[in-house]
This record gives sequence, C-alpha cells and structure tokens, in this order.
Amino acid sequence: MRDPARLDQKIRSYLEAENRHAVAALAELADLKRSLVAEMRGRIKEDDSTVPARDGSFAYFMRYRDGGQHPLVCRLPAAGGAEELLLDGDALAAGHAYYQLGPARHAPDHRYLAWSADDAGSEFCKVRVRDLASGADLPDLVADATGAVVWTADARAFYYVRLDAEHRPSRVFLHRLGMPTAADVLVYEEPDKGFFVNIAELRAGTYGVISCGDHETSEILLLDLADPSTPPRLIAPRKTGERYDVEHHPDLGGTSMLIIHTNAEGAEDFKIMLAPLSNPERNSWRELVPHRPGTLILDAAVYRDWLVRLERVEGLPRVVVRRLSDGGEHTIAFAEEAYALGIDPGFEFVTDILRYSYASMTTPTEVWDYDLSACSRTLRKRQQVPSGHDPKRYITRRIFAPAQDGETVPISILHRSDLAMDGTMPCLLYGYGAYGHAMPAAFQTNRLSLVDRGFVYAIAHVRGGTEKGWRWYREGKLAHKENTFSDFIAVAEYLQREGFAAKNRIVAHGGSAGGLLMGAVANLRPDLFVGIIAEVPFVDALNTMLDDTLPLTPPEWQEWGNPLIDAEVLRRLRGYSPYDNVRAQDYPAMLVLAGLTDPRVTYWEPAKWVAKLRALKTDRRLLLLKTNMDAGHGGAAGRFDRLEEVALGYVFALRTVGLV
Repeated sequence: MRDPARLDQKIRSYLEAENRHAVAALAELADLKRSLVAEMRGRIKEDDSTVPARDGSFAYFMRYRDGGQHPLVCRLPAAGGAEELLLDGDALAAGHAYYQLGPARHAPDHRYLAWSADDAGSEFCKVRVRDLASGADLPDLVADATGAVVWTADARAFYYVRLDAEHRPSRVFLHRLGMPTAADVLVYEEPDKGFFVNIAELRAGTYGVISCGDHETSEILLLDLADPSTPPRLIAPRKTGERYDVEHHPDLGGTSMLIIHTNAEGAEDFKIMLAPLSNPERNSWRELVPHRPGTLILDAAVYRDWLVRLERVEGLPRVVVRRLSDGGEHTIAFAEEAYALGIDPGFEFVTDILRYSYASMTTPTEVWDYDLSACSRTLRKRQQVPSGHDPKRYITRRIFAPAQDGETVPISILHRSDLAMDGTMPCLLYGYGAYGHAMPAAFQTNRLSLVDRGFVYAIAHVRGGTEKGWRWYREGKLAHKENTFSDFIAVAEYLQREGFAAKNRIVAHGGSAGGLLMGAVANLRPDLFVGIIAEVPFVDALNTMLDDTLPLTPPEWQEWGNPLIDAEVLRRLRGYSPYDNVRAQDYPAMLVLAGLTDPRVTYWEPAKWVAKLRALKTDRRLLLLKTNMDAGHGGAAGRFDRLEEVALGYVFALRTVGLV
C-alpha cells in the first residue's frame, strides 16, 4: 500500500471501526495510558546524541533536540570546531503523517551527503544528494530505492539499489551527479526472484560489494570504486546452502587479500578464510580462523593490523581480537549473567580503536572505545535516564527451560530486586524465533514500566534464532518449525512451575514472525496465556506462501518451505498457520496491532485473522485490532509517537493480569 489514499473505502471503514472499538474498550484506562507515555518519555534523554565517528577530517554523528521526534544528522571537524547540521529530520518530517529518515552516506571528499527517506511507511525510499557547503539539495532524485548508497572514489557518482514493482531489491544502478535518472546505468540485475540484493562499501575504501542472497545462500560481486566502468567481479558463484561475505585488505603480507566469513564445507557456525584478490574462487580459499561447532562467528571487522570478530557461545556474545601480523588473540570479557554486545567497525581502516556497545537488562547501554594494541578501554558514553535508574533495584538472570525433546531453551529474566518470587507474579513473555535472529538481553527503558509494577519480564530464546549456534536456527525452520512453538510453550510452563510466573498471569508478546508464534501458541495452548500482544503478526502464512507475487514470498520459501511445489510443505503449513487453525475454543484476550502500508506483513493478514477469531472463539475476552493508518511494519516513526503504541500494549497487559 504505497498510497494509503487508494485504500477501498469499505475496507477503510472496517479498519476504522475496529480502531474505534479498540479505543472504546480501553477508554476507562486512558489516564493510565497517558501516565505510561509520560513515564516512558521521562526516561528518554531528549537532547541525546551518538558518539561521533571519525572519517578523516570529520566525525559524523546523530542527535536529537529537546522535543524532537526525528534525528538530526551532524558532523564536527576532527581537528576541532563548530558542529554542522547536515539534515534536520524534524524539519523534513513537517507536514507528513509518516516520515522516516533512511540511510545517509557522505561522499569520500566530504562535499556531498546522499540521504534517503520513506514518507509512507511502505519502505520505498527516495534518495537525494545534499551539497554540504550550501546546505541545498541537488536536482538529483532517485525514487523507489532501498536507501543504501555506495559512492565512487571520485565522488561524482554513486551506486544504489532499486526496488521492482513487487518490492524486491533486485537491480543495482549507477547514478552520475547532474544526469537524469533515466540515464542511470544498470550495473546488475538479479534473475532469481528468491534472491534480494544489497550494496555496501568495504572498509579499506577501494571496493564496494553487491551482495545477493536468500536465507541460506549468498553470492558476492566486487565493485571497483576507482573505475566504475569496470563490470562487477564475481568472487565465487552461488552454491545452494553456502553463505559468505567478504572484506578487503590491500596489503596482507604483501598481497591484496580478501577475508571471507563463510559456512562453506560444513562449517555450520562459520569460519574465516583468506583468498588472494587476484584469484578469489573457492579453490584458493585457505583457513584463517577454523570452524568450532557451537561457537557462532556472527561478524568480522578488518583493519590494517587487526581482525576483530563477534562470536556467540551458549547465547552470550564475546569479542575476539586477532593481531594479523602474528595471529595472537585475546578476548574482551564481560561479567554479567546475561547481556547484549555489539561492535561498530566505524569508517576508518587504519586505526587501533574498536568501538563497541554493551548493555544488560539492568545496565543502560555503554559505548566504549577499545585500544586494540594497549588492551585498554575508554568509556565514551553511558545512556542517561533523566527520571533516574538504579541498576541495583533490578535483577537479570539467564535460566534454561527443558524442551519436550530434551533440549534446553535459554530464558533472559528481568524483575525488581525486592519482588517476592512466590509464584504469584504476572509475566510478560516475549518471543520471536525466526530467520536466525537472536534476541539480545539488552537494556530497554520502556519495559521498566511493567517491571516496576510487579511484572517479571522474560525473553524466550526459542529455536529459530541463533542463540545456541546455527543449529538452533536450523532446528526452528522448515520441517522443524514446530520446535519454535513447543519451545515457547515449554518456557511458559517452566516459568510457572519454577515460580517465576503465576498460572493465568502470563501475557505473551511477539511481532512479525514472532506474531506467527503468537498465533500458533494461541491455537495450541490458549490455557497457558491470559493475554497475547501480536504486533504486525504474520498469521496468514499458508496463503502468503502460496502467493508468489507478494514481495517476500519467494525468498521466504527458504524459511517456511514452498507449498506450490511440495505437498508435504503444504500439509505442514496448513497444520500450524494461525489463520487456518482458528477453531471454536476459548482464546486468551488479544491485542493485535497492524500497519496499513506494511510491505512485510500486509494489513489484511491481522485483519482477517481477527475477523475469524471473532466468528469462532467461544469466550468473551477482549479481542482488539488497532491498525496504524499512516505507518508500516515498524509502527509510528517519531520516537515519542511510538510510545503511544507501546503504552497501548502495556495498558492491555496490566488490565489483562488484573493490576488495573
């Protein structure tokens, strides 16, 4: 739905009637909702900013102004001087019901900024180019793009990815400044409808990459940024089931080399290989960091003297630093029982500084600069909570629930330190379990509004993610998808059995593919949950996987299977697709949130699911559908507007467990 104005009036009236019903059903708690919004806003540092990231003569960062909904893109001279405001997100968003700044990338000479925005929530971005000396945008305008941009070395042109009519990122173009977009050169077109295309610049600055892939297979082509007339160069042809990504080192032992992160040759949890740029085919790859089952190599950052990799073992991440000259390694260690960790490789290739972020469910996010040579760290920023936050008031734990097949499912727990753990507490249990996405045990100020009111907040790290390695993902997809659902059920039962949650006081929460999880467990074990919050839920899985004209369907076959060609997949999907399995039984209270312009989970999926539930369910519990008529998959774009949606879910949860 690129243009919400084109929505059929009968459908609009239906959705608006559902919205009015949702508001009316919770109208008596309107004051509580306002209080929650104010409380959550009070935890946000309104004039916040990111730590500037240096790139040569400038350091780039984003910040917010007091009262501002949208980010400001800024820079500082590296040698010192006044801040320059490059993009004012608040000003750009004025007059738009929805506005989301997308990727922005400065040119190598720092003269221009290619920036993007989505003004409908449909994830079609427009790319513009700003002259940073004058502050004015050039006439150049690229529409229907993903927003990602890679500049050529001379800053006279950039590569971008265009979305096709079915919303697939399938073609890479080269746009030369000052030329009409009709003259843009098609650089690459992906022939496989199941593959999506992305572009990125490698850190050494000589090359960019075109990345093509689905959920299990990838292929990389190099772009020579100094000579855009050179055709993209294939690294290694796609091989079903093998994934790889690359970085470039221009002088590793006297040779221009590629560093390759891959699962080739059965390295399920990935390994790191080397190959000469002159001969990058698979037969020239040699091992640098071996595969170790159960130690998932998530990412690798390459610098002139260092290779830094982010790994995950038993659900917890760690950073491993390797000196390229002699292979010496050390690990950056962390003490908490459950935490989240990320690395920010930055812009510069020649540096001894690694930036990383650390948080736990009780510890606000910290940004550190780590000196790779001296093994010392400097705190650059600690997240501030203006209304106050004392980590000692809370406890975070990592526990494990036994699954029905003998596996153990990690659970991250947050609760007040003074909470009597006597088995009477309400619990909000969050789950996702798809695409290999691991749910971080990170700090989120919003959830404190539930925890402070006596909730236990729990994350079920079910199969379908990669918390316990790639095997954990493999055992939660395709023919094993039902493990995701049974794991979530096992976690809920364990929390009740061990006194972390009261019976009939667990509210389940999930969105998108996690919304499919919500629909499945609602059908399978409605007695376990007093309430369910399903955000943009992928609940019409069978019909969606049967419609290959939808943008995500062909690449999604690697996750769910292709029922168009496989009768067993058809049978399996029909067996768990939430919409197809609604039946005459009592269901938990439900709050279902949708986005009209959502290109990932089309608005009609949650709408028809709710309609079928209304027709068949045998209870009189709340069933609410709230559709954001101006937004897509991520909900409201403004940081304060988003709090309204969060507060709605929390009001629903508090009412459902009987706290209001």
